[in-house]
Amino acid sequence: MTKRKILTAGLALALLGIVAPTSAQAQPARPCELPPGTPSYVVCTWLATPEEAAEIAKFWLGNDGQNLVDASPYPGVTVDCGPDCAPGAEGDGQPHDDGDPDVPPGEVDDPPKCADGTSGSCAIDPAAIAKAAASAQGQTIKSIAEHGMRVWIDTELADDWKAGKLAEAVQRVGALAAQPGVVGIRFTSQLGYNQNLATTEEIEKFVGETSAALRAALPGKKLAAHTVLPVLGCGGSDVCKTELTEKYPLLNPDTFGAFLSRGQIDQLGLDNGHLATEYTAWNIEAADAQRNQWIEVRARAWDSYGHIAAEDAVLTAPGSSQLTEDQATKAITDRVVAPLQADAAESVVLWTRWQAGDGTVHRVLGEKLADNATWGQLRKLTAVKPRLATIYDPATPEVDAATDLKKLAEVFGQVYLRSE
Repeated sequence: MTKRKILTAGLALALLGIVAPTSAQAQPARPCELPPGTPSYVVCTWLATPEEAAEIAKFWLGNDGQNLVDASPYPGVTVDCGPDCAPGAEGDGQPHDDGDPDVPPGEVDDPPKCADGTSGSCAIDPAAIAKAAASAQGQTIKSIAEHGMRVWIDTELADDWKAGKLAEAVQRVGALAAQPGVVGIRFTSQLGYNQNLATTEEIEKFVGETSAALRAALPGKKLAAHTVLPVLGCGGSDVCKTELTEKYPLLNPDTFGAFLSRGQIDQLGLDNGHLATEYTAWNIEAADAQRNQWIEVRARAWDSYGHIAAEDAVLTAPGSSQLTEDQATKAITDRVVAPLQADAAESVVLWTRWQAGDGTVHRVLGEKLADNATWGQLRKLTAVKPRLATIYDPATPEVDAATDLKKLAEVFGQVYLRSE
């Protein structure tokens, strides 16, 4: 709203004073009688004593409530500051009543800035949406939805932002995100760890501008980012905190917490891939580091601003998972169930297939989706299925997209669909 509406409280109270009984008028503070032993910091004052409250009730309810019938809301008054507005305020210098349109017909109030800096409509081109729906990725989105799973578009926009091509990237990714069944966009991964962003200021500018562009183009879609924050696993070790802060100067938890509190992202994914190796110098075991991390997350109250997701590839192995049933149960308990039970992570993103630089394929399932003990244990997590997600790249299917997704739907309620 751009019109500054001011309730004329003095006039309203004066009118109320005409019809209200004297006992209802403002009175000096009068202490209540508190029972013996009441702490000194407890303060009680009467707005109206029980006797006065009874008189007020009689006034409004007497004569079959005629005073209530006669009473009517005071009409609102709009005061427009006109040319004397404070900096940043707006107005046309004319008085307006409640019910008047905020902006006269035909006028546009503060048109949003689009990703390219221009004013006007920022909606995704309908032709681009139709073209995306017919593409291979669009058909994959449709298949994911048909299997009852929610979809996130998983992409990396840091390079586009640095190249000055954010507007084009938003249109490209937005055409996919506009498809039915898509929850939102994860627009960056390993933020501050594995991108060519040199300073905290650059990271903040990237997130701020990219978030604003995506929200303008795709209102209602959720936005997510992924990173790793090793310092959270240090617990009470100050030496660990100091050395990891020096090692990873861009991975400051305060920076990422601010993205949540400012509403620039709705979900923050925390990678757990470092837990087994990062803390050996300080004799901190992986389980202890994970516990420390989730204690920190709870203490920072990040869940009051957004959604926290744990991300892990611990169940994958070259070729396929070789865990026995007992080993799989322990791994799932430690890295899937524990974050959820800690009431810190609301969901867990599990990698089920990825390819190393040397070409080796790491999987949970066997080749061609063959079942194994690990998958059998994952299938038992039906109670938390909506909280389980995986990452799927339609460019490198195990069999084909339809077959792969049908298998993934046995365990997962959400899919992060990779998109260039």
